[in-house]
Amino acid sequence: MTKYISTLVLLLFCFQAYAQDINKSFIVKQVNTRIVPDGILDEPQWSTAKPATNFWQYFPLDSVQASKQTEIKMLYDDNNLYVGITVYTAGNDYAIQSLKRDFRAGNSDNITLLFDTFNDGNNAFLFGINPYGVRREGLVSGGGLNLNGFTISWDVKWKGDSKIYDGYYTSEMVIPLTAFKFKEGETKWRFNSYRFDTQSNENSTWMNIPQNQNIYGLTFMGDMIFENPLGNYRTPLAFIPYVNTITQEDFELQETNTTLKVGGDVKIPIGNSMNLDVTVNPDFSQVEVDDQVTNLTRFEVSLPEKRQFFIDNSDLFGSFGGGRDANPFFSRRIGIAKDTADNSIENKIIGGLRLSGKVNKSLRLGFLNLQTEEDLEMNIASNNNTMLALQQTVFGRSNIGMFFINRETFKDYDFQAPEDRYNRVAGVDYNLISDNNVWNGKFYVHKSFAHNAGTKDLSSGAFLQYNSRNWNFFEDLVYLGNDFRSDLGFIRRTDIFKSATMIERIFWPENSALQTHSFQFFPIITWSPDANFTKTDYDLMGAWESKFKDQSEINIGYSHSYTYLLDEFDPTNTDGAVKLPSEVGYHYNNVSIEYQSDRRKRFGFTVEPSYGSFFNGDRFSVQGEMFLRFQPKVFLIMRANYDKITLPAPYSSADIWLISPKIDVTLSKSIFWSTLVQYSNQRDNLGFNSRLQWRFAPLSDLFIVYNDNYFVNVFEPKFRSINLKLTYWLNI
Repeated sequence: MTKYISTLVLLLFCFQAYAQDINKSFIVKQVNTRIVPDGILDEPQWSTAKPATNFWQYFPLDSVQASKQTEIKMLYDDNNLYVGITVYTAGNDYAIQSLKRDFRAGNSDNITLLFDTFNDGNNAFLFGINPYGVRREGLVSGGGLNLNGFTISWDVKWKGDSKIYDGYYTSEMVIPLTAFKFKEGETKWRFNSYRFDTQSNENSTWMNIPQNQNIYGLTFMGDMIFENPLGNYRTPLAFIPYVNTITQEDFELQETNTTLKVGGDVKIPIGNSMNLDVTVNPDFSQVEVDDQVTNLTRFEVSLPEKRQFFIDNSDLFGSFGGGRDANPFFSRRIGIAKDTADNSIENKIIGGLRLSGKVNKSLRLGFLNLQTEEDLEMNIASNNNTMLALQQTVFGRSNIGMFFINRETFKDYDFQAPEDRYNRVAGVDYNLISDNNVWNGKFYVHKSFAHNAGTKDLSSGAFLQYNSRNWNFFEDLVYLGNDFRSDLGFIRRTDIFKSATMIERIFWPENSALQTHSFQFFPIITWSPDANFTKTDYDLMGAWESKFKDQSEINIGYSHSYTYLLDEFDPTNTDGAVKLPSEVGYHYNNVSIEYQSDRRKRFGFTVEPSYGSFFNGDRFSVQGEMFLRFQPKVFLIMRANYDKITLPAPYSSADIWLISPKIDVTLSKSIFWSTLVQYSNQRDNLGFNSRLQWRFAPLSDLFIVYNDNYFVNVFEPKFRSINLKLTYWLNI
C-alpha cells in the first residue's frame, strides 16, 4: 500500500509539473541597431527574434490555450530592452477607459508584462500598454499575493506605442535597462505576461496560472534568457525641481494669502540595485484628493498613500505587522498633524532622504529620514521621522524582516507633554510564501518605547493562509498591549486580542452560466486582555459569492454582530446628540445583496442594499456605483452611499449621504482634465477638486488645481485654493 501511494504521489507531481510547463523560456537576442517605438513592427531585427507565445486561458477556463493568441518578442542592446507585441483579436471594438496613463487593467483591452529581475518570486516591475498606445508602469511586491502588493503609482521614463490593424494590434516598447534594478552579470529574468480581451471575453497569461491565484502573482513565471550577460548599467542622476504658486482663502478665519513654493527631488543611483531619493521642501498639492468615506465605526479609516516620494519599495517600509490593526509604519502619518481642535491638518515636510533597494540577491535595505516643520500657532512640534528596515530572503521565497522606527522632537516645547517627545518601535517579522503559493503567512513581534510608558508595550500576531482551487482558509491572530504605541503607524485600538478566521468552499460548475461560486464563513472575535479577556466585539459573517461567465457578479451576505461600548458613542456623528452609554453590549444583525454588471460594457453599475438592526435601532443602507464611457475621450463615474439610521429617543437618527460624481476628460495622451465632486453631510462638506494636467515632456508636468469647499447645512464657503505647479524631470 505504501509503495502504491508513493507511486501515485509521484505521478501526480509529474503531472502537475507538466501541466504548469515550468521550463517555459525564450531567448532575448542582443542587437546593435535602435528601434523606433512607433507601434509598427517593421524593423528587420524583429524577424530575428523568436516569440514567446502559446498563451493560456486564465478566464473563463485555466486548462486550455487562449483562443486569441499573443506573440511577444524581445531584443536588447547596451541601453534598452525592446519589446514587440502582436495581439490577435476578434475585431476592432476595443474597450478602454481613457487616454490617461497608468490605467487600471481590468475590464478593458490591454497587455501587461511582469519582470522579476532578481529571480526571487517576491518583487517585479510591471509595464503595460493598450491598443491606443496608452502606457502604464507599476511595482508588484510580496509575491503578488494580494492588491496590497500592487501599485501603479510608480513612475519611470520609457517609450511605447500601438498600431491597430484588422483583427489584431501591435505594440512596441523601448524600456531603458536603467529603469530596472538587477544584479550585474545576470543572464536571465523570470517573466510573465497577462492580457485582457473584452471582445472574446477572455483573460490569458503566457504561463499557465490557476484561477485561485492572482493573475499578477509571481509564482508561475517562465524565463527570458539574455544572449549575453547584462553589464553594469548606470542609472542617470535625476533632478525633479518644481515651482508652485498657490492662492488660498479661508472663509472661517477670513484670511487670504498667496505663496510661492520652490523645491524638488533628486534621485541618486547606487549601483544597479539601490536608489537614494532626496527631497527638499516637497509639495504634494497636485496629488489626487482622497476619496471621502462614510464612517459609522468608532475607529479611524486607513486611506492609501498616493505621494510619489513614498512609493518606490514601499512594501519594504509599510508591510510590517498587520495591515488592518497593527501596522507600525504608515507613511501618511508623515506630513499630517493634529491642530488645537484635534483636526487633521497638513504638517509641512522640510526635507529628507530615502535609501532603498537590494544590497545583494537576498538582502534588501530601506532607510528613511524626514524632518517636519513646527507650527507654534497650532501647537505642532518639529519632528524627525526615521525608519531603518532590513529584509533577508530565506527558504526560497520567504523572508525575515527587522525594523527600527524613531519619531523624536529635538526641541523643548511648552505645549508638548514629556511622553510625546519621542516614540520608538522595533520589531521582527517572518513572512512565509510557499513555492507554489498554497501556503502563506506572517508572524511578528514588535515593541514600543516611550517616556514613562507601561510594560504592556508589545504587539504580536500570527497569520496563516491555505489557498487551493476548492478551499481557502486563513487564521489571523493579533495582540496589542494597552501601552503599545506607534506614532508613525496605523493602530486602530490597543488592549485587544483578536481572532479572525475565514473558511471558504469554492465550486467550479460545468456547463453553467456560473463561472464559480463559493460559500464563506468568517467569524471575527475581539477580547480585552486588561478586562480579564472580556469579549468586547464579534462579527459572525456568512456569504454566498457568485461570478458569472459574462463577468457579472451576485453576492449575498449575512452578519450577526456584538459590540460592547467601552466609551460613549454616537454612530450618527451628530453635533450635540445624546451618545449611546458606555459599558453596555449591543447585538445586531444585517443582510445584504450585491449585484455587479458586466464592466466590459460602456455602461456598467454596482448596487448593494442592506438592512438590519444597528446597536439599539435599525439601519438601511444602499451603496452603488455607475459609469459611462465615451471612448476614448470621456469617462463618467458616479458613486453614492446612503445610510438611514433610526435609533430610539433620546438618541439621534440620521440620513447620511455621500455622493461623488467624477468626470475624466483626456484631450490627448498628454493633456488630462478631471473633476471630482464630493458631497458628505456627515462631514458637513461639499468639495470640488478640478485638475488640469499637461505632460509636456516625459514625467514633466504643468498642473492647474482648483479646490473649493462649502458647508452643507448652511451652504456657505469654507475654503478655496488654486494652484499652478510646474515640475520637470531632468536626467543627467
